[in-house]
Amino acid sequence: MIEDLFSLMGMMFLLMLAGYLLRKKNIIREEGKSTLVDIILDVILPCNILNACLKEYTPEFWQVFPELMAAGLVAQAICLVIAKFCYNRMPEEEKNVYQYGTVCSNSGFMGNPLVEGVFGTLGLLYTSVINIPQRIAMWTAGISYFQKGVDKKQVYLKVLVNPCMIAMYIGFVVMFTDITLPAFMTRTVSAVSDCCTAMTMIYMGSILVDVDFREITNKKQIYFAVLRLILIPLATYAGCRAVHVNALGTGVCTILAATPAGSTTSVLAAKYHADEIAAAKSVVFTTALSVITIPVWSYFLLRQL
Repeated sequence: MIEDLFSLMGMMFLLMLAGYLLRKKNIIREEGKSTLVDIILDVILPCNILNACLKEYTPEFWQVFPELMAAGLVAQAICLVIAKFCYNRMPEEEKNVYQYGTVCSNSGFMGNPLVEGVFGTLGLLYTSVINIPQRIAMWTAGISYFQKGVDKKQVYLKVLVNPCMIAMYIGFVVMFTDITLPAFMTRTVSAVSDCCTAMTMIYMGSILVDVDFREITNKKQIYFAVLRLILIPLATYAGCRAVHVNALGTGVCTILAATPAGSTTSVLAAKYHADEIAAAKSVVFTTALSVITIPVWSYFLLRQL
C-alpha cells in the first residue's frame, strides 16, 4: 500500500512539474489558462463523474447501500460544519479557498487506488457510494463559497444546470436503473475521464510558477492541513461509529476523509477569481503531508477490522 501511495504521489508531482515547465517556457500562456479551466470544468470533470457511476452492482451491494450513504453524509456534514466556522478570521478570497478545500477532498482521484490497496475490491465498490454526497456538495455548497454576494436564486439555477450536475443526474439514472449506455458512449466517457488527473495536475503546476515556495508552510497552510488531514478523518471515524456503520464502511469513509485538498480547488479558485496561489499551496502542501498521514490512518483502520 505504501509503495502504491508513493507511486501515486510521484505521478502527481511529475504532472505538476510538467505544467510548471510548460508555463515557465510560455507554452501555456496566461490567456490559455482560462481556456484550460473551462475544458476541465465543462468537459473532463463531467465525464469523470459520469464514469464513476458506470459500474455493475450486485444485490448484496444494494443491501448495504443505505449504510454507506449514511457514512458519506456524516463525513460531508462534518466538513460543512468545519468549513462554516473555522475560517472566519481569514480574508474573503483565502477563506473561500480553504472552505472549498475542506468540503472537497481529493478522494475522487486518490480514493480509488488508496481504498483498493488498503481494503481490496469490496472497499473500492463502497467508495463509489460514499463519494456521492461529496460530489453533490462539491457542485452546490462548494460553488457557493466562490459566489458570495451574488443573488442566491441565480447561483442555484446556475448550479442546477452546471455540466457536472447534469453528469450526476445522468449517472444517478444509470446507477439506479437497468439502463445500459451504448458501448461507444461509455468508451468515450471513460477516455475523457482518464484525462482528469493529468489535466488538473498540469494546470495546477502552471499556477506554481507564481508561488513563493518559501511561504508554502505558513501558519494558515499548517492550520488547514491539520484540519484536512487529522481533524476531519478523526471526526468522520467517530461519526461513523456513532451511527453504527460497519467496520469496512467506517474504514473506507475515514480513509477517503483523510485525503488532501482536491485538485479542483485551484481550478475553481482561478475560475471565480479567488486566491489561486493559496489554493495551489493548499493542494501541494496537504498532498505532500498525506504521504505521512495516510499510512498512519491506514494502519489504524486495518487494526479495527
